[in-house]
Amino acid sequence: MADSGSEEIAVIGNTDLTPSESENNLKNTMVEKGTNLLKRMEINVAEAEKRTGKNAVNMQETYTVYLIETRPVDAASEGTNPVPDSLWRRYSEFELLRNYLLVAYPFVVVPPLPEKRAEFVWHKLTADNMDPDFVERRRVGLENFLLRVASHQVLSNDKIFYSFLTEENGWKETVFETGFQAKADSRLKALNATFRVKNPDKRFAEMKHYGDELQSVISQLLRVRARAADRLYGVYKVHGNYGRVFSEWSAIEKEMGDGLQSAGHHMDAYAASVDDILEEEEHYADQLKEYLFYADAVRAVCRKHELTQFELEMAAQDLTSKKQQREELATGTVRTFSLKGMTSKLFGQETPEQREAKLKMLETQIEEGEELVKERNTECDEYVKSAWVDIERFKEQKDHDLREALISYAIMQISMCKKGIQVWNNAKECFSKM
Repeated sequence: MADSGSEEIAVIGNTDLTPSESENNLKNTMVEKGTNLLKRMEINVAEAEKRTGKNAVNMQETYTVYLIETRPVDAASEGTNPVPDSLWRRYSEFELLRNYLLVAYPFVVVPPLPEKRAEFVWHKLTADNMDPDFVERRRVGLENFLLRVASHQVLSNDKIFYSFLTEENGWKETVFETGFQAKADSRLKALNATFRVKNPDKRFAEMKHYGDELQSVISQLLRVRARAADRLYGVYKVHGNYGRVFSEWSAIEKEMGDGLQSAGHHMDAYAASVDDILEEEEHYADQLKEYLFYADAVRAVCRKHELTQFELEMAAQDLTSKKQQREELATGTVRTFSLKGMTSKLFGQETPEQREAKLKMLETQIEEGEELVKERNTECDEYVKSAWVDIERFKEQKDHDLREALISYAIMQISMCKKGIQVWNNAKECFSKM
């Protein structure tokens, strides 16, 4: 993947952090500037295991855990092969990690997790999240998630992520100590509030719209693929009927019997091969689903920019209002209707002392407002800079990944068609020898 920038970007634009938290964030980075964790550590999700235990409300439940193995890259280059460090994680812990990353790095298009339950599947494939085939595909997806994060210039440097990979006990407590949940709740309320940005950044507005369209297009593609898979399954299984009929026919023929029997075997093998073919297709469908979920991550970055811009505009509007109040108080002229103006007319003007005190208070508020606007401007500018660097990185990654996935899918379809032609060529040879 393309680099997303230098280590400083890990703090820039993170508007939920105080200066001291930002300083701690820099201290928490695990590798030197300009590198990512994947260059120093091999990471894989080696296997999945079903377990039974009691949940938070003391009820029995069955769940799946995944074995994460890590080892230093240096060991392989030095010719040694040490036993990898390993620990088990539940899917919910992967979710916790991603939720933390979303809050800690709002300007990053955070890689998505694989689906928790199967969607857009052909009807012969189970949607059971405990199905071994689905669990295996989810294992691959979880490994891909870790590799995405570990190769990201910013996310891979996070101490919490490093702890997730290396510390089996106490990791959750470390995450909760960051207070990210409170920040996530406050952000969610702000994002759900009804607000309208007066001067939206055209690039982010277009990117948000693109995220909507990308999700819509990939959803349609996955639905088409599921319907095509259903029909393909039916076509292949019908060839099993060819096999049965040819075999039954061979029993009543003397001269033609061997040829019909052989042709029937080819048809049976062809019919049975569809399960492996469609399972392979699911692999490519999962690659598309990753970008279906990536669309949400793109929109989240754009929404955070809207919120940052909105906070800037509200601060600027409040400052303008305070300055207008100061001018009205100083000149005694009320430009706009206000309750304050009506009160003055009904109950008389304020004394000079009262006016002086209010002017002094307004001056203090204006100074604070000017400082706030300056801070909001800096935050917004830095967020735009950091977020757009990561969006450009994401676009490069997306173009490469989807191009490769679609080419591989086309090659698989061509190979599948060639196998069908070969089956009928074999059948033709059998018929020719009768």
